[in-house]
Amino acid sequence: MKYGRTYNFSAGPAMMPEPVLEEIRDEMMNYRGSGMCVMEMSHRSKVYQQIFDEAEQDLRDLMGIPDNYKVLFIQGGATLQFSMIPMNLMKNGKAVYIETGAWSKKAIAEAKKVGEVIVAASSKDKNYSYVPDCSDLDIPDDADYVYICENETIHGSTYPKLPNTKGHVLVSDQSSMFLSKPCKVSDYGLIYAGVQKNVGPAGMVVVIIREDLIRDDLTDLPIYLQYKTHADNGSMYNTPNCWAIYACGKVFKYLKSIGGLTEMAKRNEDKAKVLYDFLDSSKLFKGTVEKGDRSLMNVPFVTGDADLDAKVVAYTKAAGFDNLKGHRSVGGLRASIYNAMPKEGVEALVECLKKFEAENS
Repeated sequence: MKYGRTYNFSAGPAMMPEPVLEEIRDEMMNYRGSGMCVMEMSHRSKVYQQIFDEAEQDLRDLMGIPDNYKVLFIQGGATLQFSMIPMNLMKNGKAVYIETGAWSKKAIAEAKKVGEVIVAASSKDKNYSYVPDCSDLDIPDDADYVYICENETIHGSTYPKLPNTKGHVLVSDQSSMFLSKPCKVSDYGLIYAGVQKNVGPAGMVVVIIREDLIRDDLTDLPIYLQYKTHADNGSMYNTPNCWAIYACGKVFKYLKSIGGLTEMAKRNEDKAKVLYDFLDSSKLFKGTVEKGDRSLMNVPFVTGDADLDAKVVAYTKAAGFDNLKGHRSVGGLRASIYNAMPKEGVEALVECLKKFEAENS
């Protein structure tokens, strides 16, 4: 780590790769001879259109996005998608949701305002510490889609394999795992991700949607809430989040430069193993998620004593590790170890936790 930067384990906004930040810094006052910062540019200018086009193409290259899918950059973050998805995809007014944590629960609450929601499986009974079996879900024939939060940021679980949707459209919130590993886009009808966890600055969501799901009959739906509006206008119906798109584009190029999502997955598995191996061998700390369903991105853990948990948070912060306090609904601690967190940061955290355990055993 350079520049006196801390190891930031925040769930989001989160760390960005240092080479990307350095590049942004170097272009801040004068982007490639334009005489302007990207923040000052017209989104209708040729120089900005090139930034935009490269960002979209690099994302398509990284994920192998098929030609019959649109890539949309929409403001409002992932939370707006809790409403936009049912508003746009509920043709029959019915959808199936899997409840695995705080974010799928919020999505369910919003979808219920639009139509009928069938919660086909839930892990609420054990405080969302596992992913329920989704191999034989009870899905009505007229359900418009099956919705999952593929990686639960707060509760720290992830799907070991995708649900059997029995031919229905799969919709996935990938916010806290986006671009962390290879993804077969054609398995999904719609993928979305708030970018502030694994890609860039807050304030935008990436939506990858199969073209046949974009409807032109939603004349009563406010125009900004229609996917068709964004698809037809190249994500520029209004002024987009130009800065976020620029920064995300830098991250896409960075990921391509290191070997793409296969290499990123290997790095993520390696560094998560360091933390999980420690938690599994520790007498003081333990992970809160069942082993087969553990997230590689968000790692919640506890001591079993709330006062001691608070002491650990203070201890790690004093040692230069920030944002390790767990979400209030889970308690304890949570280390978010997204793409930009180096393995050395996880190793340093483990050494710090070992030291705390030795001093407090």
